Amino acid sequence: MENYFITVSKDKKTHCFEVGEYLHHDGERCKVRVFENGTMVASFEPDEHQCLHICKNPGGVDEEILHLLADQIEAHHPHGINKNLKEK
Repeated sequence: MENYFITVSKDKKTHCFEVGEYLHHDGERCKVRVFENGTMVASFEPDEHQCLHICKNPGGVDEEILHLLADQIEAHHPHGINKNLKEK
């Protein structure tokens, strides 16, 4: 899957993130990695209800921004980001 960009604004400051989805070790879900200026700044993992949760925040991104970003990533995938490997 190709990476895509999501913009998040808070306090009149705009952040542009590149979002990449990678197959999780269980083979059914994707782990979401977030990059800013080419550096990984955070990662998310979906739960069984398709809600993203913060895994790592090595970039020290404000948690409110990460929650806004998670909302937009979830909206980008209205049917969830789980992978059904039986579909072609």
